[in-house]
Amino acid sequence: MIDEAPYLQPRAANHVPLTPISFLYRTADLYPDRVAIIDEERRFTWLEVRRRCEALAAGLIRLGVKPGDVVSVLAPNTAEMFEAHFAVAMAGAVLNTINIRLDAETVAYILEHAETRVLMVDRQLTPLAEEALARLDRLRQSAPLAEVALARLNRLKPLVIDLGGPGQAVAGCIRHADLLHSEAAAFAPLLPADEWQTLCLNYTSGTSGRPKGVLYHHRGAYLMALGTVAGWGLSGHPTYLYTVPMFHCNGWGHAWTMTALAATIVCCRQISAQAIVGAIETFGVTHFGGAPVVLGMLVEAAEAEPFTLPHAVRVMTAGAPPPAAILEKVEALGFDVMQVYGLTETYGHVVQSIWDQAWDGVDFTSRAMIKARQGVRFPTTESAEIWDAQSGTRLPQDGSAMGEIVLRGNTIMKGYHKDEAATEAAFAGGAFHTGDVAVQHPDGFLEIKDRIKDIIISGGENISSIEVESVLYRHPAVSAAAVVAKHDAKWGETPCAFVELKPGANATTDELNQFCRQHLPGFKVPKHYIFETLPKTSTGKIEKYKLRERAKAFP
Repeated sequence: MIDEAPYLQPRAANHVPLTPISFLYRTADLYPDRVAIIDEERRFTWLEVRRRCEALAAGLIRLGVKPGDVVSVLAPNTAEMFEAHFAVAMAGAVLNTINIRLDAETVAYILEHAETRVLMVDRQLTPLAEEALARLDRLRQSAPLAEVALARLNRLKPLVIDLGGPGQAVAGCIRHADLLHSEAAAFAPLLPADEWQTLCLNYTSGTSGRPKGVLYHHRGAYLMALGTVAGWGLSGHPTYLYTVPMFHCNGWGHAWTMTALAATIVCCRQISAQAIVGAIETFGVTHFGGAPVVLGMLVEAAEAEPFTLPHAVRVMTAGAPPPAAILEKVEALGFDVMQVYGLTETYGHVVQSIWDQAWDGVDFTSRAMIKARQGVRFPTTESAEIWDAQSGTRLPQDGSAMGEIVLRGNTIMKGYHKDEAATEAAFAGGAFHTGDVAVQHPDGFLEIKDRIKDIIISGGENISSIEVESVLYRHPAVSAAAVVAKHDAKWGETPCAFVELKPGANATTDELNQFCRQHLPGFKVPKHYIFETLPKTSTGKIEKYKLRERAKAFP
């Protein structure tokens, strides 16, 4: 028996807290002159990226940012957004990347809930930022003086940093360029003393109303990066096109993964099939990721104007399960697609649809059907099982027993910011509960069948049916409303609203559509409205399962 004597305890030399910041320093040391970022006409080497990150971190500290403060970012995929994934952490702060597709009310809520100290804004998003900040000001001004937390927020009104880009800057902001030009001669990053220290605060899409703040730790981000190297079979120096929004689970952690590999990152401000194919041809892109809607864009583009890839390109896809037909068509174009599954709470992908060489000889159609399954646990996922929702017992891997996907591993969130009850519920029984229902096949592959909370996944965005319904209920003519997912060839799923009007009241599709657009971001607005008496149980509960079947019958 080995005795764990006191002299065998961890030391500074053999127990270094894991953090993705270390990837940047290694890569800048070993590959200083390699091109790190291509952002339209701009090029930065890895040494330049490190220095820019150090300058921004030093600038944030000069502005008064303290360890644990939240720095929020509203930006598309740009060099500045990428660098924020290191610079904010190097200042000891917490990065909060905000979904740029949200409405101003939700952005204001996030800024308030996160207690944002600094807000960095790309000029493309200035109108959204200004409206959100105005709403935040009104919220503060209307808060009772006795509310200590909001009084504190009044003193911590976010400083705004202008990241550049097309358009006008937020009035009275600080220029990002000025912070970089005032770089200190030497900067020592504030590395975490504990790898459990919070690295990022990411908000869910609000699948049960208000979005929840998900807290990531340095350890999880580090392991997710290395797990992606192993799970995706990465090597060498990939050329990675950043089509995955970096506000989604920090771009699935690929900012850290590609830094570890000294890759070249090609930024993509506006996603289109033309932009993707153009980047492949111009920059030699070898890898990219995206929701199934991105795959659909490529298929549609090829049908309109056929193209030939100059080399094989590997794609990671996640979001709504991609239709087998889309997978078949996109792979026929020369793209090698791997589906993954995960949530904001799991740093992104924790399950992957790996390929068995025994399937190499199957035809395209069968190949696509195999790849359409969500898959098996990621290299850094300890376990991925299905449990019975009532008893909490594990169900058999027989391909027919349906249960909730539950996970264990180091790439799972610390918990929900300021929400102990939701955190405890999510980790009940010693595992993380995803809220997704699936079967598990004998080979371990998970296949999602339904979503417990009626989540609609449209173009990779999660939409709460409850949130959309609550808006419809606010219309004076609406008596009852129910929103379900309807299959869409382009977006995967879109919201379909069943509406029951009040006696004698009238409302048109256009009227309801305009009303929803006043209260919801565009991607959450129903694409179909069906007016009829809603089916209900004896207790008055709307029978959504019937509506899902009805939705399938409408074109």
